[in-house]
Parts: sequence; C-alpha cells; structure tokens
Amino acid sequence: MARAPFDLAGVRVAAGSRTQIEVPAARLYTHAPLSIPVEVVHGRQAGPTLLVCGGIHGDEINGVEIVRRLLRSKQLQGLRGTLVAAPIVNVFGFVQHSRYLPDRRDLNRCFPGSETGSLGGRMAALFREAIVDQATHIIDLHTGAIHRTNLPQIRAQLVAGSETERMANAFGAPVILNAELREGSLRHYAQNRGIPVLTYEAGEALRFDEWAITPGVRGVLRVMRRLGMLTGEHRRRAPPAAEIANGSSWARAPIDGILRPRVRLGARVAKGDVLGRVADPFGNAEGEVRAMADGIVIGMSRLPLANEGEALFHIARFDAIEEAESAIEDFHSSLEPPPDPLY
Repeated sequence: MARAPFDLAGVRVAAGSRTQIEVPAARLYTHAPLSIPVEVVHGRQAGPTLLVCGGIHGDEINGVEIVRRLLRSKQLQGLRGTLVAAPIVNVFGFVQHSRYLPDRRDLNRCFPGSETGSLGGRMAALFREAIVDQATHIIDLHTGAIHRTNLPQIRAQLVAGSETERMANAFGAPVILNAELREGSLRHYAQNRGIPVLTYEAGEALRFDEWAITPGVRGVLRVMRRLGMLTGEHRRRAPPAAEIANGSSWARAPIDGILRPRVRLGARVAKGDVLGRVADPFGNAEGEVRAMADGIVIGMSRLPLANEGEALFHIARFDAIEEAESAIEDFHSSLEPPPDPLY
C-alpha cells in the first residue's frame, strides 16, 4: 500500500518526492507578499516527521546555512519519514537584519501565539498551525545574540531515558546544557505537547561561522540516523562525546568601559580567574571580570564596549570538568575543512 501524501499549507507532497512551499505570512507596506520558505522531503517509507528550523531570530543566519547544506546532503536519499525544513521563520527580521519582528517582539517568546494578537502572536500562531503541529520531533537552530558568540552546544530539558535525551546525545555537540523551558519559546510549547525538541546554539548573529555550521549539519544528520530516518554505514559511527552542564551563569562588567578579554571561547576557567579587564579609554579606571565558579566559557561578548552590569562571559558548570574540557578538545580536533568552501 502506497504511503499517503504529506499536506502542508494546502500543498500536497507525494511520497518519495520533495517540494518547496511558500507559506503566506504577511504583506510589506507596499502590499508585496511575504512568506515563510519551507521544503518538505517526504520519504516513501513511514517514519518520524522532523522539523528543522532556523531564523526564529531573524539575524541568526548560521541556521539558514545549516538547513541549506542539510537539504543538499546525499544522505537524504532513501529517507524514512518526513523532513520539514524551514530555514527562515522570522522573515521580517531576516530582511531587516534584526533579531526581532517590526513590533520589537521576540518571536521566540510569542508561542503558542494568537490569530488575533500582536504581530508576534500572529506569526507564532501561523508557524505553529501550519508547520510545528505536524512535527513529531524538532531541532531549532540558533546562534548567540548580536555581538555575542556561543560555543556549539545543545540546550534541552533532559529527563533520563527520554527521547529528548537520546536526541541530545546523538547530536554530538561538545556541551549539553540542561536548560529549563522559557515560557513563550518554541521549545516550551513543543515540549509541553510531548514533542521532543533540541535547541542548537552556535556562533554569532549576522555571521557565517564554519566551526558552528559544519557540526550543525553533522549533528542533524546524526539525530536523523538515531530516529531511524537515515540508513547506511554512517549509522554505525558513534557521535563525539558530550558532557552535560548542570548550570551556567554570566560574568558581568564591573564598570563602564572597554573590554580586553583574557580567555577564549571553550576555555576552562577556575573560580576567581581573571576573564578580562574593563577600563576607560585612558586607563585611569579599570575593573577585573572574574569567574564566579569553575567551568567552561560557552559564550562571550565580541564587542569591546561594555556597560556596567553587562553580560560578558557565559560560564557553564560541570560535575566532571576534566571530561568536559576533553570533549571540547576532541570536538575542535574533529573539525575538517568545509566540503563546500564557496557556500
């Protein structure tokens, strides 16, 4: 018996085929239509429906490239189940190089949304009803905010033996942050509906970071193999080791001034270590930014200009910090030149 077609936004995708779909979202001031681009790869054999989405924050473009490379992968041949790839969810923000929607709302705080609410609420409701509610599993791709960069990491609410935990371990990021759900986020909405979801955080907004993109593509493919969506020799390869962080916190600027960092992303630090110094332009006043606990730097500011209290270094805490340091070293050594250097 032939597998049933997959329907999305009024478009029917036959089993064994793939289709690009424009989901109508809104109109610009000129009345020109604006749509969310989606590609559906509908396998001949039954399996999970995996949503891989990027650009919920419009300036986080590493995820857009991850989706592009994923869709070009030859490993999708013979796909079991359905891949729904949405590279740019916040199309308003993407066009404007902005994290936010035109009403300054964060789309990732608007779920489940409302068809009669704010622009953010309406966009969230549209994306949820047309796409999210059809998924059985989700991978949500993010980067650091503007002028901040993140070490490749998975954020998920981990429950021992859960599908979410299995997906997180399969992804192969060097760090897994056991993160609480934030109300209004896609992860909060999906997880409460019983849909396992991972958030992949890596790199910086408005940048293509190859060290974040390549592991992202590999991680999504590993999860797909874990879910039984892909077959072949790759299935037997174990993912790189990952360590679970039991918490994290930010070290903040002690004064207003110009930051001179002393540590790099991924560095191991001890409580009290000087992470950087903030000084006025003449150097008359200077303050030290110190680590508040032993841990690993998983995020940091890339902008030297800092206001007092501004978050500068994100430190993750581990029960087994030596293993975490080793996992990060192994991750860096595993990176290879990109297969598509011209993008």
